[in-house]
Amino acid sequence: MPATVIVGLQWGDEGKGKMTDFLAEQVAMVVRYQGGDNAGHTVVNGDEVFKLRLTPSGVLYSHITSVIGNGVVVNPLTLIDELDMLASRGIDVARVRVSRSAHVTMPYHVALDVANESRLGEAKVGTTGRGIGPTYGDRAWRLGLRMEDLLDRGVLRERISRALPDKNLLLKGMGDPTFEVEPLVAMAAAWGERLRPHLDDTTWLVQGALARGEHVLFEGAQGTLLDLDHGSYPFVTSSNPVAGGACTGGGIGPLQVDEVIGVIKAYSTRVGSGPYPTELHDEIGAGIAARGHEFGTVTGRPRRVGWFDAVPLRYAVAVNSVSSITLNKLDILSGIETIQLCVAYELDGRRVETWPSSGAALSRATPVYEDFPGWVEPLHDVRSLADLPENARRYVSAIEGHAGVPIIFVSVGPERTQTIERAWRPMRRRAGLPG
Repeated sequence: MPATVIVGLQWGDEGKGKMTDFLAEQVAMVVRYQGGDNAGHTVVNGDEVFKLRLTPSGVLYSHITSVIGNGVVVNPLTLIDELDMLASRGIDVARVRVSRSAHVTMPYHVALDVANESRLGEAKVGTTGRGIGPTYGDRAWRLGLRMEDLLDRGVLRERISRALPDKNLLLKGMGDPTFEVEPLVAMAAAWGERLRPHLDDTTWLVQGALARGEHVLFEGAQGTLLDLDHGSYPFVTSSNPVAGGACTGGGIGPLQVDEVIGVIKAYSTRVGSGPYPTELHDEIGAGIAARGHEFGTVTGRPRRVGWFDAVPLRYAVAVNSVSSITLNKLDILSGIETIQLCVAYELDGRRVETWPSSGAALSRATPVYEDFPGWVEPLHDVRSLADLPENARRYVSAIEGHAGVPIIFVSVGPERTQTIERAWRPMRRRAGLPG
């Protein structure tokens, strides 16, 4: 059975949570492999809406083991609140597992994130203020706490005592309150006791599932264009949302991945600062935002809205080795007379069809559009590509052509059932496997 990676191909918020939830019935394990509680997945189950920040989307299925991998940075308070919320709504969280190697977001990480963004003013990156960047920074500096450290007061005291002087110096310099060691130790130890039943060596957990022939789904947060290495730097996140992040953050090797499903919206959105060539500032953009309920799952911030951009799509398909694509929110475009699709940029006086991952270069790019006639019909009840309005089919085909890989799912509404599914999915077969 395959290991499947689900990855966002835009600036995040593409609807990966719905895709994971849609496929989860067929899998035994869902693994979140990067990011922290700065990202959110919204899953609609009938009349119920679940907004998840750390727990993988598959938690809504009782048969699935939900894994928070070693590449995730975990705010234990957020996780505890989320587990309690799910339990209060009748969801069994006993099968949630958290990597002992995942790093811990501490209160001083959050304070530093907020203070630094405030200090930067107009030049701010636009973080969620959840402490994600400082946590990953401490991991790289080898000053971080891992989830396993929450179970040992001695280790907690030693690690916090070593990290805190520099944190307090920075916070004091920015005019913010500082922290003391012992209250942090007591707080972190309490988190450890609460989460002890969920901590595990998740690398062997995942490897064991694959060895038994079980289907494992790897779920990324954010999107390719926010990737620390491949996104529009410096307006990026602090981790690697690309499919390769599933290997480092989920505990698998490249040859264990059988398919990569890229997720896109029929238009584009972006949260936070940074260049955005196809951004709309008119009534059309406002209408798309209203119909698409474009607000951040975690922050509630309005998302910036723009036309679909095929330039970064081609790049995202390449760097993720995408085998197929899910197209979400096609229904939101119903009623627009003319739909524009960006196919290239004018950059420094020349036409460019390749993605300039430099934020400075992207800020100088002007989109080159192709126009497509829109459609007025609502799409919520459509369940086959053949039943889509002709103009909608042409638009989907155009995006598929630019991607160079098949679109196998088209979402026409928020619920699981509002999905058009093709009967096949391309998959890379490992040597020695049948088929």
